[in-house]
Amino acid sequence: MSAEPPGRRGSVVDRQLARAREWDALVARVRSLGPGFADFLRPPRLESLLPAVGTGTLAMVNVTSTRCDALLVEACGVRGVPLPDLDAQEAAERVSGHIDRLGRVDEAAAHVRRTGRRALADPSFGTFHDHHTAKRHLRAAEEELDARLLDDLGWLWRTVADPVLRAAASNRVWWCPTGPLGFLPLHAAGHHDGSGRSVLDRAVPSSVPTLRALARARTELLGGADRMLVIAPAAGPPLPQTAAELDLLRGLFPPHLLTVVEGADATRERVLRELRDHRWAHFSCHGRQNLLDPSHGGLLLADGVLTVAELGAERLDGGFAFLSACMTATGGVRLADEVITLGAGLHYAGFRHVLATLWSVDAEAASAFAAELFPGLVTAGRLDPARTAGAATRAMRRLRDAEPERPSRWAAFTHTGP
Repeated sequence: MSAEPPGRRGSVVDRQLARAREWDALVARVRSLGPGFADFLRPPRLESLLPAVGTGTLAMVNVTSTRCDALLVEACGVRGVPLPDLDAQEAAERVSGHIDRLGRVDEAAAHVRRTGRRALADPSFGTFHDHHTAKRHLRAAEEELDARLLDDLGWLWRTVADPVLRAAASNRVWWCPTGPLGFLPLHAAGHHDGSGRSVLDRAVPSSVPTLRALARARTELLGGADRMLVIAPAAGPPLPQTAAELDLLRGLFPPHLLTVVEGADATRERVLRELRDHRWAHFSCHGRQNLLDPSHGGLLLADGVLTVAELGAERLDGGFAFLSACMTATGGVRLADEVITLGAGLHYAGFRHVLATLWSVDAEAASAFAAELFPGLVTAGRLDPARTAGAATRAMRRLRDAEPERPSRWAAFTHTGP
């Protein structure tokens, strides 16, 4: 390409300067329209966001190679808590190992499904032996995941959670991690040995992508109807928990407050349309996450994937969404600070309270969590989203108390919202 002729170079610069001046004038004009426009295109003021935490504490955990700290955001202001035992390199190594172990469990589970199908199609000693061997390998992968996860949870308690909870103003805590910590279950940090040294025993924990998102989630609901939408597409491998979850919800909600979209009817267009008309939603389906390009992850519906990007572009007005699907609170590995997850996408789109999972959970664990959760939220056929954080914490505690040695089955569930 040839260089800009000297005679035209000045005119191009002049046009750019003129556009910049016009832009500044238009922004100033908008800001002069009234108090509601005074901060147009400005970053939010801290004093406008502080009320979002109420009497609780938001802990933004900053992880760098230089030092690590937690910024505690409370109604009275912001203060720092040094985290001298938290090391960025160790955090990255622990996350890398955790993701690798999750991948081995998923691969082993897929092999169990394949060998199971072959054993059903061709019953023989060889196919049954292969299926039995596959199940043994899955159990070994799960045992390794749980053992290392328990160690990670103890490390998170010592380096992050215990110092934060000691300094926090109350036991209502929102975690807002940065960097690799976004892949680990800070809400479940601790020693789950009956000693009470854990976040689940000492606090009601939630996660938020940003302080601004928490402030927006506290705004009043204006649209939609107080009805439960259940999405159960017949896409991907069969989900054994779907029937149990449908039975549970049909027992809690009267027919006029329950809309079930299942099978081939659960298309991307239909689901988006129904989401605009329902304040409560339950997804019993497969989730798919792309760790290298998380905006292309999403929910597997009858006609394809409803992506994080598509959900984030919507303007919904919902109170509650439960994603009984896998890896719906998992972000990407390239830009870990960018909170691009399916759960966060629904939260940004307008659902105030979102329950999601950090990794794949089996059908039994998903059904058990739903069975513990919903009775604490629904009274006389009506769901109270404001009780979600407490109900989710109690459900995780009960699952934890039943199987403390298997955190992979209960630490995956997360709550995002006020």
